[in-house]
Amino acid sequence: MRVVYPTDEDLGYLSKRGAHFGKAKFYTIITLEDGKMKDVEVVKNQGHASGGCGNAVTNIMDLNPDALVVSGIGASPAEGFAKVGLVVYFDKESATVQESVTAFINGSVQKINSGTCSAH
Repeated sequence: MRVVYPTDEDLGYLSKRGAHFGKAKFYTIITLEDGKMKDVEVVKNQGHASGGCGNAVTNIMDLNPDALVVSGIGASPAEGFAKVGLVVYFDKESATVQESVTAFINGSVQKINSGTCSAH
């Protein structure tokens, strides 16, 4: 399973998580197998379209993710991800990717059902 985390630094799983997924400088991609972290990849964000998050949805989908973990998301990108079938999770508590991966594996990160999350 490939899980994407927006980050503002290129430190792998030690990266601090980005507050706004579309404006994050990087996307840290964690590959999970059998409940364990198997691979870490960091890619530079290709940019954020002004006036909306359409490019951010496309940029993330180009990474072939199975899930996206955010600390906030607006209605437009949430709807965009729902349309393409990507499951989006909300984690406002974890400061780093590593902490969030642990929470994800333990099942304490909640899916965003529709619309915006309460933090956006």
